Amino acid sequence: MIKNRVRELRQQKNVTQIQMARDLQITRQTLIAIERHKYHPSLELAFRIARYFGKRVDEVFLWEENGE
Repeated sequence: MIKNRVRELRQQKNVTQIQMARDLQITRQTLIAIERHKYHPSLELAFRIARYFGKRVDEVFLWEENGE
């Protein structure tokens, strides 16, 4: 299972969902789905999100084997 820290990092950066979605050129609905772990972004978008936060992809998106 893939988890992510997008909501946490966005809040730490003090950015709204609307602003982050605009900055990344995605819809707010897409961002909401990512934050709720209901949508896994493409590899390209995952890299763009990581770069947005100044992080590596594996610092934003976490692989949890067997739901651990």
